[in-house]
Amino acid sequence: MNTLRSPFGARPFAWAVARAFAWALAWAPAWASTGTAAAPPAGAIALRDDRGQAVTLRAPPQRIVSLLPSLTETVCALGACERLVGTDRYSNWPKTVLALPKLGGLEDAQVERIVALKPDLVLVANAPRLIERLESLGLPVLMLIPASLADARRVAGVVGAALGDPAAGARLWQRLDARIDAAAARVPRALHGQRVYIEVASDPHAAGEASFVGALVQRLGLANIVPAALGAFPQLNPEFVLRAQPDIVIASEASLAAMRARPAWARLRALHEGRVCGLAPAAWDTLVRSGPRLAEAADAIADCLERLPHLPHLPQMPQTPHMPQTPHMPTPHTPHTPRASDSSR
Repeated sequence: MNTLRSPFGARPFAWAVARAFAWALAWAPAWASTGTAAAPPAGAIALRDDRGQAVTLRAPPQRIVSLLPSLTETVCALGACERLVGTDRYSNWPKTVLALPKLGGLEDAQVERIVALKPDLVLVANAPRLIERLESLGLPVLMLIPASLADARRVAGVVGAALGDPAAGARLWQRLDARIDAAAARVPRALHGQRVYIEVASDPHAAGEASFVGALVQRLGLANIVPAALGAFPQLNPEFVLRAQPDIVIASEASLAAMRARPAWARLRALHEGRVCGLAPAAWDTLVRSGPRLAEAADAIADCLERLPHLPHLPQMPQTPHMPQTPHMPTPHTPHTPRASDSSR
């Protein structure tokens, strides 16, 4: 199985996305408010993170560490980039965050360096051991998992509230929704309902209907060959893709180039008829990070679709009733889907 660079290092994609929807519910941090805790001080900010844990911040944080690119991008999209004092190694947007201390990833976070930065808030995804250690050292932590489009909207609301502006997330997503709708309006009507295969790793893993990527392309008027029943990012038998004969293929530029060289994939009509969208690394990041740049991803896909040959809808090939290597979803982990390449993030 090919490996790819993920927020957790070079790991098989199956491992990186498999824990996408897990919840860490095993502890209650000492700094968080509970039903028996003393009343929060005046001006405190009461939140609830994705553990279901009530969290109280004494004031809007001014020194934030973010350990997930989509959370970093959310902070910046909400106008608080200057409050970031450190990020994970993969956060690379906006360019100003490149100058911040890089503190590893969820699996290898540099805890001592995080503590030395004296953050008044740490933003993480599902990393129970890391969260437990940070909390044991007295650091306030918000665990947030933007696993779907709805989650990305909700997470923006929580982050905005943490920053001291509870309405900021809704305002941000109002703008993003308008931009996504504008991108959808540009998709040629001849392509509405066309069936798409979105490859996120070459083993192959796909973004299905249940993923935030799938939800985005659905808003653009496309259908998905991978039904929600198979999970968000299932690993597929290649024969499943070949029998489905998607009308359009979307992948990173690198994955698309490799796809053409695979045995038997010459049977995929979309490849040799040019009905493909190969996204450059920067555009690919916007698609596979469940955050505020998904609207940019919508624009990038719409740009590609406008250039595609406007062919009549192809009849769907019957799918095999038996699929060896049945698509599977092991224990979930993180919503942040890595790009299917070896370049750093």
